[in-house]
Amino acid sequence: MLTVQNETTLDLTWVRSQFPSLAQTVNGKPAVFLDGPGGTQVPQGVIEAISDYLTTSNANTCGAYATSRRTNAIIDAARVAMADFLGCDPDEIVFGPNMTTLTYAMSRAIGREIGPGNEIVLTHLDHDANISPWRALEETGATVRFAEINQEDCTLDMNDLAHKITGHTRVVAVGYASNAVGTINPVHQIVKLAHDRGALAYIDAVHYAPHGPIDVRALDCDFLVCSTYKFFGPHMGVLYGKREHLKRLQPYKVRANTEATPNRWEWGTLNHECIAGITACLDYLADLGRRIDPPASTRRAALLAAYHAIQKHERSLAERLIRGLAAIPGLKTYGITDPHRFDQRCPTIAVRIAGHTPLELATALGERGFFTWDGNYYALNLAERLNVEKDGGFLRIGLVHYNTSEELDRLLLALREIVN
Repeated sequence: MLTVQNETTLDLTWVRSQFPSLAQTVNGKPAVFLDGPGGTQVPQGVIEAISDYLTTSNANTCGAYATSRRTNAIIDAARVAMADFLGCDPDEIVFGPNMTTLTYAMSRAIGREIGPGNEIVLTHLDHDANISPWRALEETGATVRFAEINQEDCTLDMNDLAHKITGHTRVVAVGYASNAVGTINPVHQIVKLAHDRGALAYIDAVHYAPHGPIDVRALDCDFLVCSTYKFFGPHMGVLYGKREHLKRLQPYKVRANTEATPNRWEWGTLNHECIAGITACLDYLADLGRRIDPPASTRRAALLAAYHAIQKHERSLAERLIRGLAAIPGLKTYGITDPHRFDQRCPTIAVRIAGHTPLELATALGERGFFTWDGNYYALNLAERLNVEKDGGFLRIGLVHYNTSEELDRLLLALREIVN
């Protein structure tokens, strides 16, 4: 969440120097990457780690030779790094191609225990990757129920959610934060509601992970899934599962795969080079944290220091952007716009401008070097609920910590020129 922390500040010159892609130009203008919610840029260290793996360690696992042993060590190191990132143990980390695939795999396994009379509670705020895998369990006879949203600020209706979770509920699946409008859900409260009714809590943290620290122990969720390409890493998915669940549930897998956790949840040969990149992206964040808090003695402590500074910087950017957008005639911002409530949102801004489709706006901005998204971003239920799906969805402006206030001032000027 966008919480201001003491005097922590980012050295933006150093930060931006780590990302070679930021030096690109479009039609002679500097490229401005405001497409972070669809996938962030990666630092040079990630590029080098992937290249180094392919150069020196490219092999399959569990072989009696050097490159295979190095591959095993690289995977083990990435599990440790992700455990530091999420606040869990390495054997609770599962790697996969992406969040969607991991969620389908886990939903199928959980579905073995779900049938007629059981219920699954979802929300209209979520990305479809945390909806369709659970809706697929309707074929078992389970009932899927949806919690409503407060349309005026795009937040969950917590009274409705609490009402929907009953003694028949077996899974409550919610997003940590909305990838479309930036809303941060009260996930600690939601997990408690689920557990009080004896249900599993499954958290999609894909959109939250670039913006704030995650502590799965404090959250007490049963499962949490994220995608490393959303927080400065390669295209990989990572799932945290409580050890007891990873051991108890039965995955669909090939017979030759071991029964040991977490390997029993990983189908086929993993993407080893990208797993090497996962460690590198977390090392980048830890290096950022140590520049802010040199005494940070562990990677976890350094990651927390980095996120404190990231939150402060991103909140400043979000306030500047939302204030500037409000001055553009005909523009409507979806989600929380009160600066006093910015601890309840990420710096992901969805807008519409009267007389201009989101695609028209994104295209005109793209020609000027501003990379933004148009559409529903797979938050299909939300776009339908807000009655914008048939009209092209939203224009989404997604900020991350390598963005600058100067970039936002140029964006606002470009939008005003396009509208006028």
